[in-house]
Amino acid sequence: MIPNKTVEEILTVARVEDVIEDFVTLKRRGVNMMGLCPFHDEKSPSFVVSPTKGLFKCFGCGKSGTAVGFVMQHENLTYPEALRYLANKYNIVVEEVEVSEKEREIRQLSDSLYIINDFAAAHFNTNLLNTDEGRSIGLTYFKERGFLEKTINHWQLGYAMKEGRVMSKEALIKQYKVENLKLLGLTTQNDNDFFRERVIFPIHNLSGKIIAFAGRILTNIKTQPKYLNSPESEIYNKRKNLFGMFFAKGEIRKNDECILVEGYTDVITLHQGGVENVVASSGTSLTEEQIKLIQRFTSNITILYDGDNAGIKAAIRGLDLVLQQDMNVRLVLLPDGEDPDSFFKKNGTDNFKKFIETNKKDFIGFKTDLLLAEHGNDPIKRAEILRDLSNTVALIPDPIKRVTYIRELSSKLEIDEKILNGEVEKEVNKRKKEWANQLQRDKIREARQNSDNEVIIERTEDQVSLRPVEVNPDILQEKNLIRLLVTGADKYIENQEGPTVSEYLLPILEDYLDYFEDPTSKKIVEYGLHKIKLGEKVFPSDFINNTDQDISQISVDYTMSKYEYAKWEERGVYLQTQPMPEKNFKKDTYQSILRFKLHKVKKDLKEMEILLKSPDITDDQKIIDIQVLQALLKERNDIAKELTQIIY
Repeated sequence: MIPNKTVEEILTVARVEDVIEDFVTLKRRGVNMMGLCPFHDEKSPSFVVSPTKGLFKCFGCGKSGTAVGFVMQHENLTYPEALRYLANKYNIVVEEVEVSEKEREIRQLSDSLYIINDFAAAHFNTNLLNTDEGRSIGLTYFKERGFLEKTINHWQLGYAMKEGRVMSKEALIKQYKVENLKLLGLTTQNDNDFFRERVIFPIHNLSGKIIAFAGRILTNIKTQPKYLNSPESEIYNKRKNLFGMFFAKGEIRKNDECILVEGYTDVITLHQGGVENVVASSGTSLTEEQIKLIQRFTSNITILYDGDNAGIKAAIRGLDLVLQQDMNVRLVLLPDGEDPDSFFKKNGTDNFKKFIETNKKDFIGFKTDLLLAEHGNDPIKRAEILRDLSNTVALIPDPIKRVTYIRELSSKLEIDEKILNGEVEKEVNKRKKEWANQLQRDKIREARQNSDNEVIIERTEDQVSLRPVEVNPDILQEKNLIRLLVTGADKYIENQEGPTVSEYLLPILEDYLDYFEDPTSKKIVEYGLHKIKLGEKVFPSDFINNTDQDISQISVDYTMSKYEYAKWEERGVYLQTQPMPEKNFKKDTYQSILRFKLHKVKKDLKEMEILLKSPDITDDQKIIDIQVLQALLKERNDIAKELTQIIY
C-alpha cells in the first residue's frame, strides 16, 4: 500500500505528455498535442493530450484519463502498479506500508510474471559473468561478436547453463511458483530448464519490462533449432513486439525513421556503433501489429535485410503490410553474403550510414527491378509482373501516391499509363467495399463517442447506418449537473466570499440522491458529500485522479472536449451581458438545478396521476393525493416560471 503523501508526489510530478511520449509520438496543435491512438487502429490522429489539464482523450475510441490512467490501460496494470511504474520513471522512492499476506496474494498475475522474468534475467546474467562455463562459452561468444562490457550490461545479456535444472531449482528456492515458471516457458512440464547451453537475449516491452527471452545455441547440433523463444503468455505476444524498441524509440522519433533488421545481434551491434534507431522482427515475417507499433513513432521505415534470396523474400513479405498502413517504405539490400552485423563491422558507422542513404530504394523501384531481372524477357511472365505490381500499388490508401507510382511503373515497364491505371483500378474497386465498410465503422465509433445519445446500428445489404436511441432525459440532467460539479468543483459561484460550485451544488443534490438513475453520477455525489462532511475542500482533481475508475473515467470525459472556446478575451473581445462561458458557473449551476428539479417533479406528477386513477383508492387517500398533486403542480409552475418555460 502506497502512502498518500507519496501518491500526491507522484501525481504532481508525472506529466501526462512526458509519460505518453514514451509510447506515442505527439505533435503540438495549439495548446494541445496530438498523435495516433495506441488503443485502436487509425490513420488520422484523434488522440489528444492536454498538458495544461494533465489529461488525454481519444475522440476515436473514447479512451481517456490521466498519466496514471494511461499507464493502467496501456500496460494493463492496477492503480497501485501504475503508481509504482511512474515512481520508478521519476525516481521517486516508494516506502510502502506493510500489506497483509492476503492482499499480497491477490496482486495480478502479470506482476508476478514480470518479477520472475527479472529474476531469470539476473540469473542468466550472473551465469554469463560469474561462472566458468558462462565465461568460457557465453562471454567468449559475445566478445567475439565485438560486444563491449557496457553493451552486455545495457541489454542484460546472459547465458543458460548446460545442466538441466539450475535456474528452476534456484527459482523454487526463492519460492517462485512452479506454475508461473511453466507459464513463462522458463521451466518445462518435466521441471527442467527450458533454456540450456544457450546465450540469452532478454526481450523488453515498450516500457522496458522484460517480457520474454530468446536463446541462441552455440553448438552444431542439427536437431536443435538455432533460436528458442519464450512461448506467448499473459505478458508476451510475439506479434505485437519488436526486439530493441524500448531502446530505439527515442532515436526513431528523433530521426523520424525506423530501420528494421532481422536478428538480435544485428540490433545490438548497430546500437553499440551509434545507429540506435534500429529494431528487429526477430527472424519472423513482419506483422501488422509490429508495423503499427513503429507507426506510433514515425511514418518512415527502412527495411534492411541480408542480400541473399532469403533476405529478398523476407523484404517482399513485409512490403504489402507496410503499404496498407500508408507508411513511407524504403528497402536496402546488403551485398551478398553480408548481414547488418558483419557489414557494419567491416565498414564502420559513417560508411554504414552512407551506404544506407545511397542504396535506399523506393519499394516500387525495388520490386520492379527484382521481378524484371528474374522474368523480364518472358512475355507471359512480364504480364504476371504487371498484375503483381498493380496489386501492390492498389494497396496504397492515398490516391495521389497511387497516381505517382503508376507513372513510374509505366515508364519502367514501357506500358501505356492508361492500361496500367486500369489494372490498378480493378484491384482498387475490389477493395472499395471493404474500405467503405471500415470507414463506416469508424464513423459509427466516432458518432458513439461524440454523441450524448447511444446509437443503434442498422445494417442493410448495401450500407450501415445509425439510429439514435431515446435517452432518459433525467439521466441527461444528472450528467449535466455532474459535469458542472467535476469541472468547476473549486470555482466560486459568483465571488470569493460566496460558496464554490461543490459547496453550493452538493447539499442540494443530497436531497435528490434517491432519485438518481445513473449509478456513476450517484457515486460522484456521494464521494463529494463525504469530503464536504469531513470539512475538506473539493477539487476537480479529486474526481479525475480517483481510485474508482468509473469516477475517474467519466470525470476525464467531462473535462476533455474535442473543441475549445475561442480565446476572444486575449483579443480584447468580451461578452457584454454575462461572463465568458467557461466562467459562467452561477447561471449554469442555478439553471441546471432548476431543470433537474423540473424533470423530477414532472415524474412525480405522472406517478400521482396514475395513483388517482386507481380503482382501489379510498376517498381519504384521494383527498391527500389531490393535495400532493396540487403542491407538485405549484412547484412545477414556479420552477418553469424561473426557467421562463411554458408548461402545456
